Amino acid sequence: MILANAELVLPAEVFRGALWIEDGRISDITRGGAVPDGAEDLRGDLLVPGLIDLHTDHLEKHLVPRPGTVWHAMSAAMAHDAPVISAGITTVFDSLALAGLKNGIDRGTILAPMLEGLAEARRHGALRADHLVHLRCELTEPDILDRVARHGDAPEVRMLSLMDHGPGARQFPDPAVWMARQRAATGLSEAGLIALRDQRLAARASFVDTHRAEVARFAAERGLVVASHDDATAAHIEEVLALGACIAEFPTTAIAARAARAGGMRVLMGAPNLVRGGSHVGNLSAGDCARAGLLDLLASDYVPSSLAQAALLLTRDPFGWSLPAAFATVTANPAAVAGLSDRGAILPELRADLLRLARVGDVPVVRAVWCRGVRVN
Repeated sequence: MILANAELVLPAEVFRGALWIEDGRISDITRGGAVPDGAEDLRGDLLVPGLIDLHTDHLEKHLVPRPGTVWHAMSAAMAHDAPVISAGITTVFDSLALAGLKNGIDRGTILAPMLEGLAEARRHGALRADHLVHLRCELTEPDILDRVARHGDAPEVRMLSLMDHGPGARQFPDPAVWMARQRAATGLSEAGLIALRDQRLAARASFVDTHRAEVARFAAERGLVVASHDDATAAHIEEVLALGACIAEFPTTAIAARAARAGGMRVLMGAPNLVRGGSHVGNLSAGDCARAGLLDLLASDYVPSSLAQAALLLTRDPFGWSLPAAFATVTANPAAVAGLSDRGAILPELRADLLRLARVGDVPVVRAVWCRGVRVN
């Protein structure tokens, strides 16, 4: 297969050219706008590597679409795959929480069905993107180590994140903000909320540090990527660096982002944060992070289509990044940190995971998507 007359976004340059694809891999790259016989003419559209998303929680929304409603697991997996592929994401890390509530359902009861639904859809060839799993480990849960042990050896699990969403720390330094969020999410009475707050505070004092170290050790023994979630201080970063974390996921302050970069971690921010112009909960702005030269990775978080849009925004004022640097945040950089050496760039011998994009102002229009050289959208 030949894709011709495209603006090819390579790791260090952009030029008009063509790609030759054989056996699902890129076999050759040529320059110029010529369209060889039998080639598909991309008419000057951008051709970039398929996007790699390290954190999206969309699968949960398809499995539990309404409060108290659990959908068929394989159907949910396929429904989740559709917007992922239509956004140009060819490799996705489905971020699945080991604990907490989703629309009133205990996440601990829906994790196994989600994993089984993904596996069943994969067996039947019903998934177009490559779905890997990123387990979100809430360290304030008393039994989180048991939950990690129960699910962490699944072959598709490649990444663990260390999370503490309790009151008075990280994402919720103001306990009143935590109380308001929990009131909306759980519907608990004031007395119930106070009891939950006190339980989380006691958990942090009693065992969160131990859980953090044990989850990190579990990951190290299995070669899993470790991310630290919502770090706010240099001390937070120092602690997780000692545990082998390599991704600072959604740091809430510039202090934490700088400390992470200084320690050799990659800084991951939300693409919706960049597109919206700021964090929806008032934390560190992805745009400020980009302007300070501290942004390495973007994840779609809760809007799959935000990934390509955020990459294009980085090429505009006030950022002015080059196309290769901007798209590296959603292709080469996540591939590198996740150990996916077979994808993430337009280079010979790599997988032909590709995305054809047109630009309408600041909005990318996905024209076509290929996974391993097969068109899937």
